Amino acid sequence: MNLESPKVNVAKSAEYIFNELCDVKNFEKLMPDNIAKFEVIDENCFEFGLKGMPEIKLVKKEAIPNSKIVLGAASSKLPFTLTANITEVNDTTDVQLHFDGEFNAMMAMMIKGPISKFIETLAQNMGKL
Repeated sequence: MNLESPKVNVAKSAEYIFNELCDVKNFEKLMPDNIAKFEVIDENCFEFGLKGMPEIKLVKKEAIPNSKIVLGAASSKLPFTLTANITEVNDTTDVQLHFDGEFNAMMAMMIKGPISKFIETLAQNMGKL
């Protein structure tokens, strides 16, 4: 299952956005209002929970300076990645999130709506960094 957030434009440099996203504690600023838990495990890992959803642990898998950050599920039960593509445009930066997961058809049908809304919220909140 592949999902994309809308592309958002942030009035910051690509370097700034990249550095903020590399610090996993800053993902708390991007979370939706219905967050029930946010805990930093170490400098590359955090766990969060939204009301009514299971808790998810994300680990930083890849970081390409000023252009891309890839987070992945720490558990192999639900394998997925969340990629932030960062593109500098003049004095601003475009950010788009991509969610890529391998789920059976039933699971994909159940989570597509909530995951789409979640990554859209994360993207819209990029201006809070």
